[in-house]
Amino acid sequence: MIDERRAAALARAYLAAKLVVLRSEYAAEVVAPSIQLQTLSESDFLRELAWVILSAGMAERVVRLKFAAVSEAFLNWSSAAEISASQEICVELALQHFGHNGKIGAIAAAASLVADAPFDVLRERILANPLSELQRFSYIGAITVFHLAKNIGVSIAKPDRHLTRLCHAAGFAQVGELCHCIASFVGDDISKVDTVLWRFATLDRNYVTQFTTHLTRPPLGERV
Repeated sequence: MIDERRAAALARAYLAAKLVVLRSEYAAEVVAPSIQLQTLSESDFLRELAWVILSAGMAERVVRLKFAAVSEAFLNWSSAAEISASQEICVELALQHFGHNGKIGAIAAAASLVADAPFDVLRERILANPLSELQRFSYIGAITVFHLAKNIGVSIAKPDRHLTRLCHAAGFAQVGELCHCIASFVGDDISKVDTVLWRFATLDRNYVTQFTTHLTRPPLGERV
């Protein structure tokens, strides 16, 4: 539990970061409605799972450039059963645009796994235990599972290197604690806070300094 003065300083730092993102080409990431896990569709799940698999250890801008072509190769995520039935063709086409056999094969295998049972059943299992259930899929490990969980509507923060640096600079032990504190004060969902801080970090190489400046600067009414 932190005092209100510190929470307000964190909120100022967060809102300044959010303004930077809103003024950038990535504003849609902040204003777009978030996916809700309770109503998550099979198609949305396959798309988000594929995005995270491709993103593992790779720059986001590279995945963004290739993702539309990979999506088309995998029938635009229309149906796990259809992708599974056309697996060889889907993989062959996808590899023409993203030459990583392991990741493309993992996406095809994931579609087969999803097709094995009604999606409603899988969604209920994820709702009950998201981190454990999602790690059944290849390339979804102890860190990437937070990325996928956040993208499909779990209220959670991903402890990646950018947020971990901000977390420690702000005096927190865990990324989730930092995001929860900010979310509680400003009213944004934890996953939205995560998105804002991560995108801000990619836009400003001095993001730690810019963020922490607001933590030591007094509110306008107290400045002389």
